[in-house]
Amino acid sequence: MTVPRAVVIATARPTFAVDAALERARAARHLLGELGADVSGPDALVMTPDDVARAAAFVDHRADLIVNVCASFSDASPALQLYSGLDRPVLLWAFREPGEVGDRLWLNSLCGANLFGHALVRAGQEVRLLYGNPDEPGVRATLDRALAGELPTPPALPDAPGPRGAERPVREALDSLHGQRIGVVGDAPSGFTPCEFDPRVLDELFGLGVDPMAVDDVFDQVASVDAGTRQQELERATAHRPSLAALDAEEVRQHAAVTCALRDVTAGRDLAALAVRCWPEFPTRLGVCPCSSLSRVADEGVLTQCERDVYGAVTMLLLRALGAGPSYLVDTVDLQAADNIVRFWHCGSAPTELAADPSRAEQSVHCNRKIGVAGNFPLRTGRVIIARLAEDTDPASRSGLRLLLSSGESVPAPNRFQGNTADVRLDGDATTFVHSLVTGGFPHHTVLAWADVRPALRAAADVLDMPVIEL
Repeated sequence: MTVPRAVVIATARPTFAVDAALERARAARHLLGELGADVSGPDALVMTPDDVARAAAFVDHRADLIVNVCASFSDASPALQLYSGLDRPVLLWAFREPGEVGDRLWLNSLCGANLFGHALVRAGQEVRLLYGNPDEPGVRATLDRALAGELPTPPALPDAPGPRGAERPVREALDSLHGQRIGVVGDAPSGFTPCEFDPRVLDELFGLGVDPMAVDDVFDQVASVDAGTRQQELERATAHRPSLAALDAEEVRQHAAVTCALRDVTAGRDLAALAVRCWPEFPTRLGVCPCSSLSRVADEGVLTQCERDVYGAVTMLLLRALGAGPSYLVDTVDLQAADNIVRFWHCGSAPTELAADPSRAEQSVHCNRKIGVAGNFPLRTGRVIIARLAEDTDPASRSGLRLLLSSGESVPAPNRFQGNTADVRLDGDATTFVHSLVTGGFPHHTVLAWADVRPALRAAADVLDMPVIEL
């Protein structure tokens, strides 16, 4: 009897819970061996460029199964170096989140698989998703079938249903975007393929302009904020967000200076949105996380995006033009299939007006960096839509973009993960949604909005000759 051969590579990032990641990665490897596979691959977590180079020697095109264990979040650089050009799908294995309610996001494993999926599908590679822990019977059964050559079938991506909305108001909304500008601070973080963009697409489809800025130039702006202006902002911010008073005083003062600088940048350039490379330079060089500053600027009417996600900015601008009001850029981090709930999260830059209780929109330290300042509160409940403009993987695409849509109910729940979390019970099947994000090559960021403007979004996509995928 032929023994199936499985290549197993576990990727991670040191800013997450490495011990928990390694424990689960070892359990995953052990399970495959227990199922009868001849397992090869590095024993340690793959976290550095040198680790990736060593792991590449294990990637064998003749293996029966190639598994990337997303032991924690990682950018997509390893995925592209390890798996581009394979003649078979890569199975991306994401784990459920450990930790108590309100604790940090220990692994962000599912989001890592989402980012890997986007990069690989964009590069022409196929992927599949396995979601669950090594001790789950369903995970064991899926792996058993995969070793026999039966990988999970990816969900079909359906076109959006009608109605399409009234064309004239939609055209007027699209026209209102012409001439608006997006501030773009720094480059996309390394390996964050969804944060790359084509400025020509923005101009041709929406008439949007881009104002690029270097991170160092923004830091110079921060340094130039005078003591009086910083103190005035500190007092105003603390009056609006009293929990700031409990944080490290120097970090809060620096947060106030960052807020002033970002406010001046947006006002001086008349920006409608601001997409910021929020790490690593802000925490490592400036000693502060900009999350709460982005939140404060957003509360004042300028749409903000972390991780320099420009297409995320365009999605938010389009939603606002169509009447959706404030929105928030989120990761998909957890699936609770039994309740049909998907948890959406980001690390603390939500506007306080989107808090479940704006009067209790706590400000805290960043969940990974452990320095200030980032929001720590659950997001508003009620009807939501999930939207995202993304690159179209179809080479025959006329617009260059496609539109992802979904909908559901943000239900009352404790803030599951430190930062900003929404528990959304989807109208469609939550498992299908999560698998479609990964296998369909969609970005790891989507946008939550609390007004159902889907008919108008579908109509806008028609005007722009853009395919719509509604999950």
